[in-house]
Order: sequence, then structure tokens, then C-alpha cells
Amino acid sequence: MSEHLPHPAAVDSFVAARHGDPFSLLGPHHGQGGLVIRTFQPDATAVEVVDAVSGLSRGSLSRMHSDGLWSGAVEAGGAYRFRIVGHDGVGGERRYEIEDPYSFPLLLGELDIYLLQEGRHQDLASVLGAHAMQIDGVSGTRFAVWAPNARRVSVVGSFNNWDGRRHPMRLRAPSGIWELFVPRVGSGDLYKYELVGPDGNVLPWRADPVAWATQNPPETASMVADPAPFHWTDESWMQDRAARQATDAPISIYEMHAMSWLPHGDGPAPTWDTLGDRLIPYVSALGFTHIELMPIMEHPFGGSWGYQVLGQFAPTARLGSPAQFARFVDRCHAAGLGVILDWVPAHFPTDSHGLARFDGTPLYEHGNPFEGYHHDWNTYIYNLGRTEVRGFMIGSALFWLKHFHVDGLRVDAVASMLYRDYSRKHGEWVPNIHGGRENLESIAFLQDLSRVVKETLPGTILVAEESTSFPGVSRSADEGGLGFHFKWNMGWMHDTLHYIEEQPVHRRWHHGEIAFGLVYAFSERFVLPISHDEVVYGKGSMIEKMPGDDWQRFANLRAYYGFMWTHPGKKLLFMGSEFAQWREWNHDTGLDWWLLDQPQHRGVQVLLRDLNALYREHPALHVKDTEHDGFRWVVLHDSEHSVYAWLRFGHWGQKPVLVVCNFTPVVRHEYRVGVSEGGWWRELLNTDAGEYGGSNVGNNGGVQASDEPSHDQPASLSLTLPPLSTIVLTPA
Repeated sequence: MSEHLPHPAAVDSFVAARHGDPFSLLGPHHGQGGLVIRTFQPDATAVEVVDAVSGLSRGSLSRMHSDGLWSGAVEAGGAYRFRIVGHDGVGGERRYEIEDPYSFPLLLGELDIYLLQEGRHQDLASVLGAHAMQIDGVSGTRFAVWAPNARRVSVVGSFNNWDGRRHPMRLRAPSGIWELFVPRVGSGDLYKYELVGPDGNVLPWRADPVAWATQNPPETASMVADPAPFHWTDESWMQDRAARQATDAPISIYEMHAMSWLPHGDGPAPTWDTLGDRLIPYVSALGFTHIELMPIMEHPFGGSWGYQVLGQFAPTARLGSPAQFARFVDRCHAAGLGVILDWVPAHFPTDSHGLARFDGTPLYEHGNPFEGYHHDWNTYIYNLGRTEVRGFMIGSALFWLKHFHVDGLRVDAVASMLYRDYSRKHGEWVPNIHGGRENLESIAFLQDLSRVVKETLPGTILVAEESTSFPGVSRSADEGGLGFHFKWNMGWMHDTLHYIEEQPVHRRWHHGEIAFGLVYAFSERFVLPISHDEVVYGKGSMIEKMPGDDWQRFANLRAYYGFMWTHPGKKLLFMGSEFAQWREWNHDTGLDWWLLDQPQHRGVQVLLRDLNALYREHPALHVKDTEHDGFRWVVLHDSEHSVYAWLRFGHWGQKPVLVVCNFTPVVRHEYRVGVSEGGWWRELLNTDAGEYGGSNVGNNGGVQASDEPSHDQPASLSLTLPPLSTIVLTPA
């Protein structure tokens, strides 16, 4: 039986690792002479084709090129394997059998290809990337990657000696998606992609943009993930999640950096399991409703805190496997805690193994540096106007929310996405098609994201870190907004911190700062954030920001937390701030847990526990967070004494709450405050209580209201205001 030989130029191109259509050369080919099979086995000394069922020989192949291309005419039949004799690398002989990757048909369906091109594939993570599976009864891994401008793409790994000639992939034109099924590659195997760019040059090996698992940095290979599905036990949580995260629910978020929460020392590095053992009961006992994790998507540089992401689909290997992360989320849900992940669609790092110039061209990023490069962060900017890139990022968001049961995403650096001139000098930015500064493509992306999340995963939430006055951030996309469920109130944070950092004697001149947030408090659905950004880079920790001696510092901080927890808006506090850590946060060290041996620090922690309980148990403090009629100023203009008072209201029949703040170190006796009704008003919380480390000045548990009107209210209370304090009262 004779065989039809390929053109010599095709053979030369293949062995030079420049051939872009390996299936035209390798694998089975039917011709007039019968079945011809070709394979590239550079280490082989003999190659035989055997029947996959019987194991009987169907013919031997001959070396047709000295570099290792084998070819031969064999008996026709069904599935087959290669029986290979080769070198073992140490002077001996190795015999093994393997299936032919080039004998398998097209892997991805036409609908998958179409949806990927349209940017509308809602399960992108299960189509692209590496997926261990069986095809026609053969175990292996299906690889698929988007690289439309590459001339050739190969998967390289420990299973083929990292040789780009061994497993070149098939191009599904015109989609730009390359695919290949590699038999006997499975969970735990390492791999990368080798690409030949449009200029014919071999590019540095790339990690898989859609890998579900990676090596532990600084190693950069992708890893075939375990295909076994995780067994979830959070059915009850998932059923109740929408109510737990509604705008009228008490939401109190503990923000944290997973790698630096536990103390650093000589012991083992933290893992998802150790965090589950210690973090979950701790946060739960303090009464927080959610844990927010700074980005845990894989990132090459730990000093970026996770905000320079390359593995948009891979939990960082620093803390364990994807299954361990899933177990952590499941355990959080069992403890009644939601999980929010920081997610970064604005930019990505320039590392050569990542997304940068992925196929030799600006693919994920804009080509024009005035659009595609962040000078502040030395990163590339996603080209969200490109259909496939938009689909890639929406696919990432859906993956975390769906595959890992994550309850919400806090979207990082939204302001940088909304404006084309963000942090750019005049002449260094490109206007939109209307000549304006708004980034219309990013706006459309965020709106699309919110629509898809709402339609496919109701009950999950999107939270924007957005620091400008862009309108409608938390308005529905169908109503012209961006579609976020909540927005960080950065203005509130800046104004109130500036106020509380002033010496009390000077606060009368800054009286409006702490109240200004109420001018716009109901224009969006807000989260009040005291985040990691406020305790780094010389800004000082929360306790260090406070003026005065140590006693005043702790009192100031307690009063501020009381003010924050009773102010309209959901709450967010960064780890360590709940016990007044003195040092700024440092990602290379753990928290100073030993401070809890000191009463003042323990007192702040106990206060946070009680504030969370107060916030959760009194509907007036949360059910109308976004409604004007849930808040009423009582004392607003007493700048002379730096006193504020307000009433919070719930729905009909729910008791109101009175809050009074005294931001001076002076006790105010017989301070009259108007209230909405008469009777006994019980003191629910006093940040100056002795158990919190205060001086224990207060109102002995409550005050009887008099019929004397005050502050446009029908009744009033004569109160003792403790120094540097917040007190909270409600009708008995």
C-alpha cells in the first residue's frame, strides 16, 4: 500500500514549528492508497499503529524526516493507538502506548464558537481553557485558547518536554480559537501555550488566560484543574441570599487580605482551610454579615495585593486548590457569612507570560497607549470595546459567582474605566466618538455585566468602587444607570476622616464636613467604606489618625465607629481596624493580634461586635438606608459644641432610633435633644461605656422624655453626653 507524501515545504514548515494547520499533515488521512497516518515523535526509534480495541498491529510507520516526523500506510479500521519504542533519556529504552491527538474530530460546537465570537457565551470558562475529560472513551485534556493573529499555537507542558512541535493546535477560523485534545494529560499537569506571532517569531510562553488553576507564584505555568465537581452544602443559604443582600438588609462587611490576616512567623503559610478554621468563627462572632476578599485571582506580584490580575479564572495557588477555595465559601455560607470578591476588569499587568500582546498583537488591550496604558499602575487597559474581550471579562465575573457560589463582586477602579482622561495629561487621551471624555465602551460593558448578572444569577450583588460624581452608578442599566447594586461612598469617607483627624478644639470650623454626606446620601445605594486604602502609604492606621493622647485617640475612634454604624449606608471595615491596630497594614506581615491582650484594644473589638448587633437587630438602622424618610436631622448646627443628633426610622410600627454624637472631650450635662415621641427612651449603646475602655459617663440606662418640644420635635430628652462619644437610644 503506497502513501501520498505531503509537499516538502509543508514538512519543512512543520519541523521548523511554523506550520499553522497541523491537522492537514498529522493524523489519519484517507487517499486512493488507503489510510495514511503521520505523527511527530522526535524521541522514537520505532512507531507502530495498533488497534485500540484488540491491540493488534495495523502497520508500522517510517521516519520521513530526521527531526522525528513519522508516516506510513496502515490497515483501515476504527480507533487506534501508537506503540512507541524510544529513548528514556538516560541511555535506555522506553516502550509505551499513546493515542493520536490528531485522530479526534472538532471539539467545540459551532454554537460555542458563535457565542464566543459574539461575546455572549455565559459559560466561557467551561469552553476555553484546559478541561480534563473523556472523548470517545479516551481520557485526556481539551485545550482551547483565543489567539486570532497567531500563525501557530501549540500547547507545551511536562507531558511533551515543553516542545512546541509536539502538540500544535487546530485553528477554528475565523473565530481565532485554537483547540486540541491531548490524550493522557490530566489533573495536575502543567502547561503553557507557545505562539508564533504574525511576524513569524516565536513568542515567550504564555499562561492560559482561562486556566482554572496555576502554579504557585513566582512560577508561571497553568495547571489542569481537577474536573471533579465540588459537593456544595449551602442550599439554605442560596435560597435566602437575595433577602440577605437586599437594599433593606443589614450588610456589614469585613474587608481583608487573605495572605496577611494570620500572623506571619515560622509556622506554615495560611491556606483556605486554616482561614476557614480561624477566620470564619472570628468574623461570625463579631457579627459581620460578609467577608470581602481583596483579589484572590492569580497574580504574579504579591505586592500588588492582588490588584494586578493575570488569572481571571484561577484562585491563587498561594492559598490552596480551587476545591479548597470552594470549601471555604461553603463554610462561610454555613456560618451565615456572605463572600464578596474584589474583581479587577480595568487593567492587567505587562508580564510577558500573561495577556500582554498575547498573540503578538494588542489583543486584550488597546493598541494606542493613550487608551491602553495606565501610567499610574504600569499596566495595560482592557479593550472592552472588543467583543471577545468583553465576553472574556463577563465570563470571568459569571465564573466566580456561579462556579464558586460567590455572593458578590466589588468592582475595582470603576472611575478609571468611566473616563478616557482619567489620570492623563492634556493631549494624552483619545476622546470618544462624540468628542467627549466618557468611556462609552466601558460604560456599555458595565451595563451589560449588570444585566447578565441580574438575569442569570439573581440575588448576587455588584458593588462599585467609584470615586466621582458619575450619575446613576446604582441605577438599573435599563434606566440608563450602570446597574450596580451598591456604590462605595468615597466622598463620605474622605470628609468624615478629615473631620475626625482634626483636634477637637478645631472641629467647630469643620462642622459641615461630617454632615455633608447627608446632602447626597440617598442619591445612590451606598456602602460606607473604611478600606485598606485608608491604612497604607503613610496615611496611618485608624487609631493613629486620631488626635490627642491615647485615651482621646481610643475615644475618638469609638465615637467615629458609632457614628459610622448609625449613619445611612451599608458598612465596610478593613481587618485590624476592628481592634485598633497601631501599625499601618503591611501585606508582608500578619495582624498584631497580641494587642488584644490590652483592654483598650479589646474594648474597640467588643464595641464593633455590639455595633454589628445593634445594626442588625434594629430595623430603623438599615431598612431605609436608601430612603429620605428614614433619616431626620435633630441637631445639625451646633458647631460650638461639635454635637450632632439625628433620628433613624424604619417601617410603620418599627421603633425609631436616636443617635447623638459629641465630638469634644467635654461632658455635656442636660443637653436637650428633640425626639419623635414621649415616654422612656432606653440607652442602647454608649461608646464611652467602661467595657469599651471609656469613662463610663452616660444616662444610667435611659431617660424619660418630657413634653417640652425641641428641634421641631413634639418631645425632648435632657441628656448627659459623654466625652468623645456616640450614644444611641430608642423608645422602650
